[in-house]
Amino acid sequence: MKAAVNRIVLYSLTALLLTASALTAQERNWERRSAPVDVPVTVFHSPQSANLPTAETLQSGEWLFEISHRFFPAVSEGADALWGFDGPVYNRLGLAYAPTDRLLIGIVRTNLHDNLDLNAKVRIAEGGQGATPWMMGVSGGVAFNTEAPLGADDNEVQAYGQAIFNVLLGDRFAVGVVPSALYNPTIRLATREVDFALGLNAQLYLSEQASFLAEWVVSPTHPDLDPAEFEHDSGSFGIELETGGHFFKVLLTNQIRMNPAQYLAGSLDAFEAGQWRVGFNVTRLLHF
Repeated sequence: MKAAVNRIVLYSLTALLLTASALTAQERNWERRSAPVDVPVTVFHSPQSANLPTAETLQSGEWLFEISHRFFPAVSEGADALWGFDGPVYNRLGLAYAPTDRLLIGIVRTNLHDNLDLNAKVRIAEGGQGATPWMMGVSGGVAFNTEAPLGADDNEVQAYGQAIFNVLLGDRFAVGVVPSALYNPTIRLATREVDFALGLNAQLYLSEQASFLAEWVVSPTHPDLDPAEFEHDSGSFGIELETGGHFFKVLLTNQIRMNPAQYLAGSLDAFEAGQWRVGFNVTRLLHF
């Protein structure tokens, strides 16, 4: 009898220990599942506005492919130019890669002067999660005009640097300020100077997929050029659609130059309805 009681006690203790262990394991597993997850700070969804960069980068190992157009005819030319869609166009192709979550390196080329741009962007800081999210970054690059215009055969290299400040106001309104410096803005002149421009951009997110965007680039004038190629500031506005790793931007703009060494110098046309051109940017996120 005593042996039987001892066995019952032993079995009971063993069962209690196993039950306690199981409950402890379940509690620990529950704690792991319910642990808070750090959501990355996000201001702008896309790494680029119409032309200006945002502080957004990609995840390590990701690629970004871009194709963008700016049409020559103005929308105001009406049906004869299919309201600006008849072309021809300035075309831009780009490819960027993220070696880390904070660094984006890329190459872009536009057929205006065959401008080839080697660039990099670094996201240097972010914060304000749950209050007022903000991000900071820097970008820069070197551009080679491999089919330079007449008079610029020995002056085809340009360089630029940009500081990027982004903040999200409320839940849906993102604002960016991009002070920029451009070396050798007027390649047709023999002098190589440094110009400063100020970029401003904003985006109103209507949903996770759709938003309105606008940007303005204040650039210095160069009256010594004949004709004055860079007389006006650049303005763009339009819509952005985001779906399945794609960003589609459809724009109206007075700026048909797309690479930074070009649009930072200014626009040939004033920001008036009669001078607006159609443009679009399409980017695709790639995973390998």
